[in-house]
This record gives sequence, structure tokens and C-alpha cells, in this order.
Amino acid sequence: MPLSDWKERKFDTVYRACLAGLERQRRTDPSFTIGTARGVLEQLYIQEGSDGVGRGEVQDIQLEASIAAYERFLADWAAEPATRT
Repeated sequence: MPLSDWKERKFDTVYRACLAGLERQRRTDPSFTIGTARGVLEQLYIQEGSDGVGRGEVQDIQLEASIAAYERFLADWAAEPATRT
């Protein structure tokens, strides 16, 4: 079932902002490593799995978009010839 227009726009906005933030952090923060990003992604997975208090639809979309951005970012970084671990 396809997302409604507002959901697609929200996902896209959060995804692009998260990915841009990750790329900016990588360029400007020498202490930011692929391991750091993997650790954050692991925490996002945990957060996704623990919806005990009942997130709303917007929070679910934000979390899904952030996870997708981290996965993409990490895949792109790992595919580079020389990566920082």
C-alpha cells in the first residue's frame, strides 16, 4: 500500500536532511568514524523495536527515514576504496 503524499514528503525531507547531516559531520568531524555511525544505527534499530509508549505516525516515519539514511550512508562509505573504521 503506497504512502500518502504527505507521508512520502515527510519521509523524503527527513531522509535528505539526515543524509546531508551525516555527510557534513563526516567532512567536518575527524572523530566521526564508520563505527560511530554504525553505533547510532544500532540504537535507531533498538528504538524502532521498542514502541512501548506508542509513537505516532509522524515519529514512525521520521525513525524509518533516519534508519534508511544511515543505511545508505554506511553502505556508500563502506564501498569507498579506503574507509575509516
